[in-house]
Parts: sequence; structure tokens; C-alpha cells
Amino acid sequence: MTEFGYFLVPNSGDPLIEYAQLADRLGLDLIGVQDHPYQRRYVDTWTLLSVIAARTERITVFPDVTNLPLRQPAVLAKAAASLDLLSGGRFELGLGAGGFWDAIEAYGGPRRTPGAALKALEEAITVIRAIWSGERNQRFEGEHYHLRGAQAGPAPAHDIGIWVGATGPKALALTGRLADGWVPSSGWAPPERLGELSARIDEAAMAAGREPSDVKRVYNVNGTITGGASEGFLKGPAEQWADELTDLATGYGIDAFVFWPEGDQREQLTRFAEQVVPKVREHVALEGRG
Repeated sequence: MTEFGYFLVPNSGDPLIEYAQLADRLGLDLIGVQDHPYQRRYVDTWTLLSVIAARTERITVFPDVTNLPLRQPAVLAKAAASLDLLSGGRFELGLGAGGFWDAIEAYGGPRRTPGAALKALEEAITVIRAIWSGERNQRFEGEHYHLRGAQAGPAPAHDIGIWVGATGPKALALTGRLADGWVPSSGWAPPERLGELSARIDEAAMAAGREPSDVKRVYNVNGTITGGASEGFLKGPAEQWADELTDLATGYGIDAFVFWPEGDQREQLTRFAEQVVPKVREHVALEGRG
């Protein structure tokens, strides 16, 4: 079934928990929070996700996506499993190789080349899954990370998905080979690029003996739901949004849409949940993907 979520920007001056609770009451499935610790106006993503999970009842939370260079993967895995356990299985792990290297280095993180960042991401996935196994004496030796007799556990409440935010060809291939999901954003992966990018994931998945459907497609969609005429992609009335998201779900295999609204958050979120989501679910079901 197609899922719908809310991309919550962690501005410290905003009523973040109120927004999250509204998304929960409106029946959305997901809340994603970007992870940029070096942004002075943002609260810490992992702290926010924990409070959201404690103050909501049903919605799933995930970092959209975790800044790996500033999050040591074994400890990250422990935090993810803990949050999943404490929330009753309402956590997924978005994971990114990093970017904004000046800011990462300013916060004490490593400055990595594209190749090194990709290698570190691959190693991190191995480390994280080892820690989630709950098995004793975990060992792994990589170029960037290692486990040397680590005592893993506790195991998470459910099989947490690792959803990778990937852009380049090699990162997309890694996603198809190893990840449980892909998290593109409409800003850098508009519809005209989705087919090409998704095909790279599909090819890598099949080469690794997997099905393309093993990789969930979670699309961050940035725009405004208006009451007037269309002003372009994702900028128009609810009917336009419903048509565009339906086309993305049925034509490009998008499994989940995470709404990143511009303007009044309460008003936009309510419009999305009440005017767009039901129509997309109905249309997708009629076309056999819902």
C-alpha cells in the first residue's frame, strides 16, 4: 500500500512536537527529519525523533537521512534498535554517505572523497546489521569502521529498513545491492530523472539476486498545495497533486511520499492529508498498485 509522510524541518523555534502530533492525528504513516547537526538553528535529529516517538501513537519516524560521517555506525545501530524497541517498532533508518564536507569537518567529522564516502557507507551497513543481529563477539575489519569482539544487542522490535539517500551511479548501485529502500528528493531527482535513477537500482538489485521491489522507494516531495491555478510541478491545487503523485506511484514505482511543505505547516499538512492522500490512495488502488 502506498504510504504518506511529513518532512519535518527541525527548526528550534518551531512547534515541532505539535506538528508531529498533527501528522499522527491526520493518519499519516511517516515522519522524516533531516540530519544536519552543524546547522545552528536545528535541534538534534535523533533527540527529536525520540521525543516524537514518545509523544505520538502510531506514526513511524526516520532520519531523512542520517549524516553518517558524524554518527559512528555501531552506536548508531544501538540507538536505532533502542528507539525501535521503545516505540513498539515505529522506526526506520535513513542513511546517507555525507555531504557539506566543510561543515562536517568543522564538527570534528572526517572529510571524505566520493569513493571513500561510498566505501564507508557500505561498511556502515555491514556494521549496523551486525549490531542488530544481537549475536555476541561480532567482528569486522574495514577501512573506516571495525568491530572487534563487539557484544551486539538488544535486537530491534522489527526488521528495521535501511533506506539510503543516494545520487551518483555507484551509490545507486550500492542501494540496489544492499539497501532496503531509496530516499530521493524531488529537488535533485525530478520526475524526468526518476526512471533513469531507479533503473540503476533495479539493475544492481537483479545482479545481486534480489527483486527490484526489495528496495522501497520513498520520495521527498517539496511544494505547495494552493487553491488556485497550477504554477508548475507540485505547485497547484489538491487535484493536481493527486494526479501527479498517482502518476509517480503507478509510473515510477514510488511506494511512499514524504511531503515537504512550503508555507503554513499546519494548513499545508492538513490539506495534504485530507485532500490529496485519499485521492491518491483511491486512484492507485484502482490501477492495481494500492
